[in-house]
This record gives sequence, C-alpha cells and structure tokens, in this order.
Amino acid sequence: MPKSSNQKLKLPILMKIMSEKTDERHGLTMQQIIDELSLYDISAERKSIYSDFEDMEKLGMEVLCDRQGRDHLYHVATREFELPELKLLIDAVQSSKFITEKKSRQLINKVKGLASENEADELQRQVYVQGRIKTMNESIYYNVDEIHNAINSDRKIRFKYYKWNITKRLVARHGGDYFYVSPWALTWDDENYYMIAFDDLSLEIKHYRVDKMGEIDLIDEIREGRSLFKNFDMASYARMNFGMYMGERRKVTIEFPDEMCGVFIDRFGKDLSFRKSGSGRSRFSVDVAVSNQFFGWIMSLGPEVVITGPDDVVEKVANASRRFAAIYNG
Repeated sequence: MPKSSNQKLKLPILMKIMSEKTDERHGLTMQQIIDELSLYDISAERKSIYSDFEDMEKLGMEVLCDRQGRDHLYHVATREFELPELKLLIDAVQSSKFITEKKSRQLINKVKGLASENEADELQRQVYVQGRIKTMNESIYYNVDEIHNAINSDRKIRFKYYKWNITKRLVARHGGDYFYVSPWALTWDDENYYMIAFDDLSLEIKHYRVDKMGEIDLIDEIREGRSLFKNFDMASYARMNFGMYMGERRKVTIEFPDEMCGVFIDRFGKDLSFRKSGSGRSRFSVDVAVSNQFFGWIMSLGPEVVITGPDDVVEKVANASRRFAAIYNG
C-alpha cells in the first residue's frame, strides 16, 4: 500500500495533535493517537510513535504516560504557558480599555491557541468582552507601531490630537494643527495607553493618549529632550499625574487619620515618610500635579483627609470646593 503524501509530515502533525488534544489532565490512548493521525491520511504503528515521542523530546516537547485502569494515556508534559498564566493574559486583554472589542476577541483567540482544546474550553468560560468600556479607535496598533519606530530610530513625530465633542464625534484639537514632539516612552496607566514625549514648543515633558492620536508621521529630525529622560522615573511621573491630567508640579502636605495610611501607600508607594500630627492622625509631603482631578481625589477620601500646605494650594482647593458646593446650593 503506497504511503500518502502526508506521511512525511507525520512528526509535525503528531506534535500538533498532542499539543491540541492533550494536557496534564487529559491524555490520549495509543489507539486514539493512531486514529487521530489517520484523519490526516497518515498511517502509524505503535513502535514508530514511541520513536517519534523521543524525537519530540529532543525538540522540546516531552510526552508522559499515565496509567488509568487498563489504559495508558499519553499527554504533553509541559507547555510554554501554564493555564493560570493564560488566564492572566486574557484578563489583561479583557480589562484593557485601550484595546477595542473586536481586537480583544482576536487577541483572546490567539491566546487560547496556546492551550490544549480542553484548556481552551476553560478559558472560553472566562471571556466577557461585550459590554465593557472599550476604545473605538482600531488604529491604536498602528499608532503604537509608528511610535516604536520613531523611538527606535531616534526620530521626532508629528500627529493630530483628537477629543470628543457633544455629538460624540472625534474632532482635532488646536484647529487641526499638527503636534510636533520627541517620543521617548509608552506607558499603560489608568486603563489607557500613553505616549510620553518632549514637547518642542513648551520644552517640557508631556503625555498623550495613544487612542486619541491620528495621522502620525515620522520626521527626519533627531529627538530632543535627551537630558530630561536620561534618569527619567516613569513610576514617579505616573504617580504625580492623577488620571494623566496635567497640572503644576508641587510638593503638598496631606493630613489624614492613621487608619487610612494604606490609601496613600497604594497610591504613592512605601517610601512615604509619615509624621505624627495629633492623636490618631499623621501627615506626609509628596510631589503631585496640582489640578482639579487631584482635588477631586482628595475630596473623595472624605472630610478627615486635608491638604495643609502650601498655603496657595490650600486656597485653591478651598476655592474649588466652594465653587462645587455653590452649584448644588443654588
């Protein structure tokens, strides 16, 4: 009986079968393996499959045999990603607001392809994409690619920056003029993707939401701002800019009840220096971007959390609270 044209593909197809059909909790008997190969028009004997298993191990895919009653079940021993790791990846994709719903499903299907069929069924039960708040900008992946190209080639970029109007349409800021910047980093913060760059006009570090950028072009000019980014601390920058809104950077002092210390450790890190300021109360100083968003965050913590300095910042938050109260007091 002549061999089929697929016979020479026996080893890679066997690796495919074992990878897709088996895992640590699910195996195939030798007869089931032979039957699976026959679906590809490949004939095989037990002895040749044992030899193939040895070759597979040399290629990094180890196959183990477990005995269950009278049956001997064969399965792939290890995978590049364990099931809990794949679940973490899927959770990250699902929760990422900057990834569109369509792209989320595509990425999740690719992640599921790293698991066996049985594990993929488990992962499917983890998938809840529809109804989540997602960006509608499908071009974000091309934007990220262009920004990476600019960073890797040490070039400036220009782009148009958009915002939503009341009719739910994206309109260009600054009358549609281009922004000219030197991109230095990309970061994921507050469920959004941001580009950190040196602004050519203001000569300072700024950030821009990648999903609000469009018409990105590389410029044949070397990036500026190198000295500012030589020892740039991304974590510190993100902590100072609540919700990634810009504001004047100031060192403020915050007083709070001792039992709320965890709120500030979670936000600013464990390097804070707490000092007693009364019975059951403490204070600390930290650099922040002073803005309405910062004031709103402080107010959300309740009346026992108070900004005590400097005086001009205290006055700003007092004015902001009075304006807010006046709206609801008629």
